[in-house]
Amino acid sequence: MAQVLEFKLPDLGEGLTEAEIVRWLVSVGDVVAIDQPVVEVETAKAMVEVPCPYGGVVTARFGEEGTELPVGAPLLTVAVGAADAADAAGVDAATAVSSGADSSAESSGNVLVGYGTGAPAARRRRVRPASPTAAPGPAPAAAPAAAEQVPLSPSASTSAATVPAAASNGAAAVAPAADKAATGPVAVISPLVRKLAREHGVDLRALTGSGPDGLILRADVERALRAPEVPSTAAPAPAAPAAATAATPLAERVPLRGVRGAVADKLSRSRREIPDATCWVDADATELMAARAAMNAAGGPKISLIALMARICTAALARHPELNSTVDMDAREIVRLPEVHLGFAAQTERGLVVPVVKNAHNRSAESLTAEFARLTESARQGALTPADLTGGTFTLNNYGVFGVDGSTPIINHPEAAMLGVGRIVPKPWVHQGELAVRQVVQLSLTFDHRVCDGGTAGGFLRYVADCVEHPSVLLRSL
Repeated sequence: MAQVLEFKLPDLGEGLTEAEIVRWLVSVGDVVAIDQPVVEVETAKAMVEVPCPYGGVVTARFGEEGTELPVGAPLLTVAVGAADAADAAGVDAATAVSSGADSSAESSGNVLVGYGTGAPAARRRRVRPASPTAAPGPAPAAAPAAAEQVPLSPSASTSAATVPAAASNGAAAVAPAADKAATGPVAVISPLVRKLAREHGVDLRALTGSGPDGLILRADVERALRAPEVPSTAAPAPAAPAAATAATPLAERVPLRGVRGAVADKLSRSRREIPDATCWVDADATELMAARAAMNAAGGPKISLIALMARICTAALARHPELNSTVDMDAREIVRLPEVHLGFAAQTERGLVVPVVKNAHNRSAESLTAEFARLTESARQGALTPADLTGGTFTLNNYGVFGVDGSTPIINHPEAAMLGVGRIVPKPWVHQGELAVRQVVQLSLTFDHRVCDGGTAGGFLRYVADCVEHPSVLLRSL
């Protein structure tokens, strides 16, 4: 006899409490192996493939792609221990989930942080299966105990009570539409959709879902909220000119969740807590560009410009450690950090992320180039791990790649400073007493005024500019 086990969204670590379903990797009826990835989710940190600790047949999935689920919410149910895959796929999900799991159920225990499968699942009240004479069709998917059951197919929604009437009358018994609207199931899976409807007084039974099999999505509720209320007894409005009857375009609402939501939260906190200030300077980068060209012409791996700027940053932080720190307001202390973990801003299709180069102060320009390349490629593929995105102590922001000269960036909380690098372009410049065309870059430093004053910040920025203009200055600290 098959046992159907419920697999819940595990704790993804790093204090994350929710995740958005990006892509299902299995369908209802598929056979899955132990530790096989079943769904790809997006957290505020990264994309994660979630493996299932059970082997068997998928009997139900909870949540459509794009749905945001809290940690601990059901992801899917798996029929374990069936005689064969066909028998397991036909198990009524509502009956199977109620059968519970015991210590003999097959599982690996190898799921994500904070989620164990060694303990037996809680027993549930057994639900009697539907009558064998019920209308044919796939069995409805079992929703969690606190949620309503939503049929996967309209053919499976015929209640057992209507079957005898159909047999005696020789025709299918169809309940009146009003009764069905009042008593039938509501095609909603996401608890977030239910909460949104409840908060705004939207009757879910009055909505027509745009999802698969009429499933009501968040967009359906939002569409109902935007629709004007029209009294049923209102007199018909006179015909209006064609131009006036055109539908007024509605403002687009983009949910602040996933990476975008995490960025919004962090930047808002930075603005609330950090009294930041910015100073900037123009620098002649002609000699730095020439030094990089000479390095790359000498053979070996190519050295990137951001790697050279990172090496200059770590040397400047060694001279001005106040900027490699954080502020502990509870203890009213400035915590100066002994190691430089250098973050760098990277724009991706998923939004702005800040990968971190660990122990940047101990790396050469060649090592920094390789690590920047690895993290940038992972960011583009959405494969950065939470460890790649945390632990930064100072951020380097190369906004010159966007074709701009200057910026006043927001500090990456809880760090104390960020160095911005603009584009390097030919400009008129006084060089050795004469006007010449030189490669000029604008450098800006945004710093937490609690950790230092303008003199320290200016000294840091001036040293960086000196190294850019005369790379030989950097040799003193190598």
